[in-house]
Amino acid sequence: MTLRYGVVGTGMMGQEHIRNIALLGEATVTAIADTRAEMRHAGLAAAEQAGMAGVRAFADHKALLSSDLIDALLIVSPNDTHYEITLDALATNLPILLEKPSATGAEQARDLARRAHNRHAPVWVAMEYRYMPPVARLIEEVRGGAAGDIKMVSIVEHRYPFLVKPGNWNRFSARSGGTMVEKCCHFFDLMRLITGAEPVRIFGSGGHDLNHKDELYDEGSPDVLDNAFVVVDFDSGMRAALDLCMFAEGSWWQEHVSVTGSVGKVEALVPGPSRFWPGAIERASEIVISPRADKAPLREEILVDEQVLAAGDHHGGTFYQHRAFARIVREGGRPDVSLTDGARAVEMGEAAELSIRSGTIVHLGDGRP
Repeated sequence: MTLRYGVVGTGMMGQEHIRNIALLGEATVTAIADTRAEMRHAGLAAAEQAGMAGVRAFADHKALLSSDLIDALLIVSPNDTHYEITLDALATNLPILLEKPSATGAEQARDLARRAHNRHAPVWVAMEYRYMPPVARLIEEVRGGAAGDIKMVSIVEHRYPFLVKPGNWNRFSARSGGTMVEKCCHFFDLMRLITGAEPVRIFGSGGHDLNHKDELYDEGSPDVLDNAFVVVDFDSGMRAALDLCMFAEGSWWQEHVSVTGSVGKVEALVPGPSRFWPGAIERASEIVISPRADKAPLREEILVDEQVLAAGDHHGGTFYQHRAFARIVREGGRPDVSLTDGARAVEMGEAAELSIRSGTIVHLGDGRP
């Protein structure tokens, strides 16, 4: 049976999802919705280029939801629309893949989790970084004991500035949730996944120092952070650190995830998207395992299918996430990333934003700021 997707929001990320759905096999996009005519045209063009014919386009997500054209829903609209669109989608029986963050603030994110608690159809929060092959391999090695008892997690992302998005919504914290929510919910989700623990304290230091300083919009000047350090203490005694820089696009590695424990260290090294690199060359990612006992690090290149790499900017993560989501839609099962997981990531991002802006440690109870 061909799985029919509806896509709400057909900007850059929506188009990436369309290309990856086309790679799944026995899956297609049958309908899209976007409030902007130019984005509807772009979404239809992306679908056509991916070999999908006869896709219907709607200006309103509610019309798509009532169209009876789809078997699963993908929400990829601007962050500040996620909450209301998801509320409407929860009233249906459709499986939902909701792009991160689940909402721009913790209160709304928790509300979505409560409302979906007894829902039969799955709701999966899209966290592509979990599914990047080198990161997935790191998680596998750590769970297999390569690091021993985990004590420290370090996540570095040194990358390019925020891209231009329709309506410039990602330039303003009020619309995006702030950089720690919009961008870094990925990393806070990874910290929880790797440690298997809940955060109790967060302290951050960051600023808006270089990017978008010369930009001015009807809403005013951009206010989003472009660099930060964040330290997270967990209830297990483990600790994690985030190092984010969004003016380091010259770096060979974009992400560097490191997990260190009682017997060794495991690292995943991920290059940035090829389209931002000279010659658009694809670079292999790496996994490094460094045992304490013999001091002989093992380094291995992680190869990803070229077609999968070309379909997006997340080093294959979008495709492998879609494959897992399609499996539970067809066969049943629980989502890898629940709305509760999504809410926890938003809570951590919100706490980091608060800490950075106030200069104080933020304490979390039951995972809440």
